Amino acid sequence: MPFRDQLKALPTEPGVYLFRDVDGELLYIGKAKVLRARVRTYFNGGDGRPGIQRMIDRIADIEVIVTGSEAEALHLEQNLVKRHRPLFNVRLRDDKTFPYIAVTVADDFPRVLFTRERHRRGVVYFGPYANARSVRETLDTLNRVFQYRPCEGPKPGRHSGSPCLDFHIERCLAPCIGAISKEDYRALIDGVIDFLGGETKKIQRDLERKMQEAAASERYEDAARYRNRLFAITTLAERQGADSAAIGTVDVIGLASEGERAAVQVFPMRDGKLVDRFAFHLENGEGHDDATLLEAFCLEYYGSLPTIPPQIVVPPRVGDTSALAEFLSGLRGSAVEVRTPERGEKKRLQALADDNAKLSLGTDLAAAERKRQRRVEALEELREALELESLPIRIECYDISTTMGEQSVGSMVVLEDAAPKKAHYRKFAIRTDLSAGPDDFASMAEVIGRRFARSRAELGDEEWDESFATLPNLIVIDGGKGQLNAALEAMRAYDLPRVAVVSLAKRIEEVFLPGRSEPVMLDPRSAGLQLLQRSRDEAHRFALGYHRTKRATAARASIFDDLPGVGPARRKAILNHFGSADRFVNATAEEIESVPGIPPRTARTIHAALHKTGAS
Repeated sequence: MPFRDQLKALPTEPGVYLFRDVDGELLYIGKAKVLRARVRTYFNGGDGRPGIQRMIDRIADIEVIVTGSEAEALHLEQNLVKRHRPLFNVRLRDDKTFPYIAVTVADDFPRVLFTRERHRRGVVYFGPYANARSVRETLDTLNRVFQYRPCEGPKPGRHSGSPCLDFHIERCLAPCIGAISKEDYRALIDGVIDFLGGETKKIQRDLERKMQEAAASERYEDAARYRNRLFAITTLAERQGADSAAIGTVDVIGLASEGERAAVQVFPMRDGKLVDRFAFHLENGEGHDDATLLEAFCLEYYGSLPTIPPQIVVPPRVGDTSALAEFLSGLRGSAVEVRTPERGEKKRLQALADDNAKLSLGTDLAAAERKRQRRVEALEELREALELESLPIRIECYDISTTMGEQSVGSMVVLEDAAPKKAHYRKFAIRTDLSAGPDDFASMAEVIGRRFARSRAELGDEEWDESFATLPNLIVIDGGKGQLNAALEAMRAYDLPRVAVVSLAKRIEEVFLPGRSEPVMLDPRSAGLQLLQRSRDEAHRFALGYHRTKRATAARASIFDDLPGVGPARRKAILNHFGSADRFVNATAEEIESVPGIPPRTARTIHAALHKTGAS
């Protein structure tokens, strides 16, 4: 069906619409109360917003899914956006600077831990919090009260089977030795989740009851412990004031947007107390009104929370929120009111949240502008100092990592506009014969030659790679004159007249240029040299990581290949049991016997072989 005919045939029911480009890739997913009216607004002259216009220019196909109501459309939109992550949809920015508290609910015996990530399945996240110190203090207090296990890994305990020191100092209830059942431990974790979700009254009442019961039974040491835990949990719950019993349990949301950026502030009020402040930034905000931004934020934010408050206060400019309220009510399992306050304390708090969002957005914009200016300054400095024809918009840096010629690898990292472009990073397993010893010059020549051989692949070729197909403005070699000359020799086989090459030596950060006997010495404080150093350090990190992986794989293979009675199935069982080859090598015969599927006699033979070969 022709594209314009699709607009005429759109249904008038509520539902979800999907925009695709000529390659079938999803550009945008949205919901509508009336599909025909909503989709047509994009094409009837538009509204001049640049972000929307860029998307419209790329639309080649429209797909719609009809639903029974606008709330159902919201549910479907949320699921589709999570699955496909379209290019133009608004989404929360993954900011690693924010600390979270994570509860690994998918584990048999969940952990409660500090983290800066928020993407793993089977994990409930609380936060982000204002600073890491407050999170660690909170975790320390919670561990003293609830005594959840602090050990790492999905399974509790140590391989020895004996409890650790935390059990003896009453910081863990030792599920590793069966001192607490799975059901009782799960109830304990539920208490942690309730507390982090703002439900503190029940926990305080339970501790107070246990304290009084212990005192009445003349178990004064137990009573003192319950008293200390009650004091700790009460202090933690009251760490922020803002008491106002009339407000109750509510989330207050503030919103600010400018250009491509948008910021959201959430004030979670629990029993009238402001328990924290959460700050978020949204990507792809350009061209979207506040109602769309708020809806996109709520879909992602509340879709991952374990608890949703019964009321959410939003800015007055977002319009009708009935569909959002119905959607959130479905997630919560009971009614959720989404409303704009007209007077009183809630209106004041909402205005305060808006002010904080504007301040956060301004800070973010200023920081982004400073970073942009710093990057431009660095590129300008490099162009002048290295006498380049143009700004080095794309920089590629190369490094070699090896151990005496064994498991030699090369790395290529890419910076575009002075920022890492990790999707274009590439690594190379060195094929040059290094049996006589390491040869960094030959290894570098091989990497550079293979890189530019790949640049000749044309679009549509099965071997085509965007990173290799894009030529750099500047190549940075980690090393001195020898590595630089090796790279230049490899590049002579290709017609690369506009690709500049330099090398950066670590000793005193000398920059070597082709055809010059003396190095260029840049100011150590200059943005240009710091950019070269960052690219060199990133290439070294990337190469070293690949080298370690290859070395570990080779070591593991050599250990298992010579062991009697160990095939692929038993190798997998051993690694699953011990977690690493190092732990297996240092295991006793009795510990090897505990591996599922390995008979005692075979275990003793394996242990003897390990010691005979000197692997242990």
